[in-house]
Amino acid sequence: MKIAVLDDYHDTVRTLRAFAKLKSHDVTVWNDHVQDVDALAARLADTVCLVLIRERTQVRAPLLERLPKLKLISQRSVYPHIDVDACTRLGIVVSSGQHPDTPSYAAAELTWGLVLAAMRRIPQQVASLKAGRWQSGMGASLRGRTLGIFGYGRIGAVVAGYGKAFGMEVLAHSREAAAQRARADGHAVQADKAAFFAACDVLSLHLRLVDATRGIVGAADLARMKPDALLVNTSRAGLVAPGALLAALRAGRPGMAAVDVFEQEPVRDPAAEPLLALDNVVATPHIGYVSRDEYEIQFADIFDQILAWAAGAPIHVVNPQVLASPARRA
Repeated sequence: MKIAVLDDYHDTVRTLRAFAKLKSHDVTVWNDHVQDVDALAARLADTVCLVLIRERTQVRAPLLERLPKLKLISQRSVYPHIDVDACTRLGIVVSSGQHPDTPSYAAAELTWGLVLAAMRRIPQQVASLKAGRWQSGMGASLRGRTLGIFGYGRIGAVVAGYGKAFGMEVLAHSREAAAQRARADGHAVQADKAAFFAACDVLSLHLRLVDATRGIVGAADLARMKPDALLVNTSRAGLVAPGALLAALRAGRPGMAAVDVFEQEPVRDPAAEPLLALDNVVATPHIGYVSRDEYEIQFADIFDQILAWAAGAPIHVVNPQVLASPARRA
């Protein structure tokens, strides 16, 4: 079976232990990022199974309609980048395991790394030392400060645990079911959004990006933050209203930001992303889930989905109606 893997920036997939699961198949791995429909249609013309790495490539109807041999899309986690209705109409199975009991520890660890880097000004200190200067400014400690978790889900709960281990007071703001879990874990909950933003010294976003959460953090929320507070976003850039974070940082509330996500990815031109020009921003190129350990976990699931489909027993199907549809591509 012809399988294509898109957006493997570091050419890592073929080096994974899990890759051996596909040893009997014809696999092509693409290391660049292409969104042009014509270019994608050409390179995927003979593809039967398409492997996606999270939301790096948008797969919409105009592309799907030009891939008559495509029968399966296999990936992991959420799928806002896939036109599932078009897949169903065209008879394409979409398999995407949601791993409800396995948070991305890699993403949680990266979040905490950004917290430490921003609060202690580690990137600035490293740059100063390498430039022949000694200490550059002064950072802040975490113990005794308030860590806000906006969205107490799988990753948010892990980050909350890290904060507690560092002696921080954890404050959660989430839907009631998640808030109850936060209370059960021994954390305080603040139901009022305005009070939540005002109280936090470090505020980390851990929400899925859906219609209801797009732009959920606005200019008024950021303006309530302390002038020495830190906003951390390792989830999705779209959770913050367009331009709001840049304006807030320039206005001095919050005083710092640490981000791993951007509206347009990949960011190839630093000048096109004004956040990168600010000294009070620590930024990384969407590497929250990008670790070898995490890739092994994710791609083992992705490849198992392919093998299950090939065996006639597909798993983690997000459009199960396609299985009984006459349009299904056998």
